[in-house]
Amino acid sequence: MSADPTLLPAYVLSNEIMSGRLSPVDLMEAHLARIERLDPKLHAFIEVYGPQARLAAQGANKAIRSGHVLGPFHGVPIAVKDIIDIEGKVTTGGSATRLNHLAVTTATVVRRLIGQGMIVLGKTHTVEFACGAWGTNQHMGTPWNPWDKEVARTPGGSSSGSAVAVAARLAPWALGTDTGCSVRQPAAWCGITGLKTSIGRISTHGILPLSTTLDTPGAMARTVRDVALLYEVLQGPDSKDKLTIGHPVSDVMSSLEGGVRGLRLARLPGQEREGVDREVLQAYDQSLKLLEGMGAQIVDIALPFPLEIFLSITNITMGEAYFFNKAVVEDPGSKMDDFVRRRLLSGANVSAHDYLETLRHREEMKRQMNAAMKGIDAFLTPSTQTAAIAIDQVDQKEQPTRFQRFVNLLDLCALSLPNGFTNAGLPLSLQIVCQAYQEDKALRIGYAYQKATTWHERLPPVI
Repeated sequence: MSADPTLLPAYVLSNEIMSGRLSPVDLMEAHLARIERLDPKLHAFIEVYGPQARLAAQGANKAIRSGHVLGPFHGVPIAVKDIIDIEGKVTTGGSATRLNHLAVTTATVVRRLIGQGMIVLGKTHTVEFACGAWGTNQHMGTPWNPWDKEVARTPGGSSSGSAVAVAARLAPWALGTDTGCSVRQPAAWCGITGLKTSIGRISTHGILPLSTTLDTPGAMARTVRDVALLYEVLQGPDSKDKLTIGHPVSDVMSSLEGGVRGLRLARLPGQEREGVDREVLQAYDQSLKLLEGMGAQIVDIALPFPLEIFLSITNITMGEAYFFNKAVVEDPGSKMDDFVRRRLLSGANVSAHDYLETLRHREEMKRQMNAAMKGIDAFLTPSTQTAAIAIDQVDQKEQPTRFQRFVNLLDLCALSLPNGFTNAGLPLSLQIVCQAYQEDKALRIGYAYQKATTWHERLPPVI
């Protein structure tokens, strides 16, 4: 075992704890010490539950030693995005307007973590109301991307703190949410692995809504195996979320090591390569070459529409987001991020006709995309057009989500994972897009790729 357990993935930590070689108490102390040392700069956590986490670790240690194991991850720490409720704890949603908002319920996802014996380290920073892809937050502070010690770069949003915490080894894994990119964007820019799930796979009960039509919780970790294990814990029907009813539980682990031989993987059409950074495309092409060498068939796909058009389809997200946040958005005295307020205010102009027409048009686009993907196991794209940029270069009027928004709007699922680095040492990322409820296939492809590469093993310089 590594002398520093914070450097180990969650599945290894589980094995070490269950074998008695690692104490949950020692593991918790190691993570809290790293947070104390690094988080003043990284700003990943909005609140760390140190005393409670220590008590839980002591309890886990006694329970495991006495044979009362709750699950294979008993004693393993986890971080939680601060739009997810834990009863009696503050849920700010990344907003200075909610600093005293105590949750009166515990989200289903957190109940499932605790039911397995996992220990919540604390809450991580998010873009205000989870509405933004760059990862910035004007009033609550922007987490520091750990891949550059000197320059403050975009951590990605909205699950910015979760990604930074996992990348910097402050937590072995974390919960995020993804409505338009918010797991995959920060995963890509912070050099970790993130899964955007299908609607209804994981309960949203107890999670602050942005757009209930599109909101999906997701798993964030350093390895595909950890993401798959966390996804298995989180998925399943919940009587408190009707969208989860009727979806069979996905048996991810049984197919995880199935490899890619014989799978048909679609490449990015030539016109979609325009405007993408050279280093991003080089890493992407190398990924395709590697997968082909592993037995996959790399094929073309005829997209029924350019991916960029989804950046302008905002009636659903902004219309619903405005509905949920109208009171604070319309209050000129509320202390809101200027850019988030403008985005949410745009929802005030969405008429019932436009909203319903967009929903109708979306169903037709889903039909067309499903037809285009017929006979194709996955559509592979870069996760982002660029590596993380300096925050002082961000144009808040633009959204860096060209390769991600279509996944949400078309009810697909997708996995983002590291596939290289720029010459400046910034992580690059591959996105594996599958049809709805095929998370097992996306994870299978990602696992095969990660077994053949070591990009996910690199440590950021902040460490």
